[in-house]
Amino acid sequence: MRALRWHGKKDIRCDNHVPEPSIEDGRDVIVKVSSCAICGSDLHLYDGFMPGMEHGDIMGHEFMGEVVEVGHGNKRLKVGDRVVVPFTIICGECEQCRRGNFSVCERSNRNADVASKLFGHSTAGLFGYTHLTGGYAGGQAEFVRVPFADASAVVIPDGLTDEQVLFLGDIFPTGWQAAAACEIEPTDTVVVWGAGPVGQFAIRSALMMGAKQVVAIDNVPERLGMAEAGGAIAINFDADSVVERLNELTNGKGPEKCIDAVGMEAHATRSIDSLYDRAKQATMMESDRPHVLREMIYVCRPAGILSVPGVYGGLIDKVPFGALMNKGLTVRTGQTHVNRWTDDLLRRIQEGQIDPSFVVTHSVSLEQGPEMYKTFRDKKDGCIKVVIKP
Repeated sequence: MRALRWHGKKDIRCDNHVPEPSIEDGRDVIVKVSSCAICGSDLHLYDGFMPGMEHGDIMGHEFMGEVVEVGHGNKRLKVGDRVVVPFTIICGECEQCRRGNFSVCERSNRNADVASKLFGHSTAGLFGYTHLTGGYAGGQAEFVRVPFADASAVVIPDGLTDEQVLFLGDIFPTGWQAAAACEIEPTDTVVVWGAGPVGQFAIRSALMMGAKQVVAIDNVPERLGMAEAGGAIAINFDADSVVERLNELTNGKGPEKCIDAVGMEAHATRSIDSLYDRAKQATMMESDRPHVLREMIYVCRPAGILSVPGVYGGLIDKVPFGALMNKGLTVRTGQTHVNRWTDDLLRRIQEGQIDPSFVVTHSVSLEQGPEMYKTFRDKKDGCIKVVIKP
């Protein structure tokens, strides 16, 4: 089969003659991929900032398609089912899964011993991500083996396009969880740093949850335009002072709720701390660039909430923890508990409350995937979200 595979930093290739997956456990299914996508988290792998990648690893954790083979122990799914596969691999049976904490499933990371050495305890296995999360083959391929599929796969009813439901596997629930973590009240100003795909869904989720106003911070005109079309107030951090604009919008009190939809590769063209981060990252004294985290801590209203769906991979420096503690801020973060949200979000799509296809700007073949990684990373050609059709 064909698949997009990692061959080193900034080296993604569409390889032919990749071995097709097979059933390895009774709960497995094999999915023939109809649509997959490039996620902002994939760029951390592309740029070489996440440890644990190996030559030939298949990329991608946003995918859907048709079930073409079912393991003997899987009684829930059948051949011909159309499914979206959440990026978090869950057993559905461990203590964390029973609590709905699916992104920290205790059984699905087959390299749990390695992850535990780095994090203290292992988290869930993830598709198409590093060997710290199990080294599972990803979905930017013609076929994918889905372990524990009876617990995780979301069966899609007729009448919905791939583009409407594909993002149930990651970025829609991620944006929704980011907003839900904020415990939004009708008087709240919610600020979203990063108007990429997750930020776009966080914006719309916060508005659906009843926020008074939502503010989007970015410097890419196409992203800011999409955020405004979704009901947000846009701030271009290249043109305006974020601190001054947020004070204007909140009468000097600061926003109650702040969402970091950027993560470890934050950009800030006019800030000293961003230059500091780049220097430390270049000398391998810091792995992540936490400019957004610092800014959120500074601007957030005392007793406010910081929600962090943006991915961080290692160590950060110069975080103003004194301000965080003394202002009484609450921080909530983590990979997405996708299956906690999918039933409700699928219903909202069916009812027409939201059409997630709004975020798609590019639809390409698998062969075009490597070039689209670069286009997406460099924010060229108005690229906000890439869907790939294997």
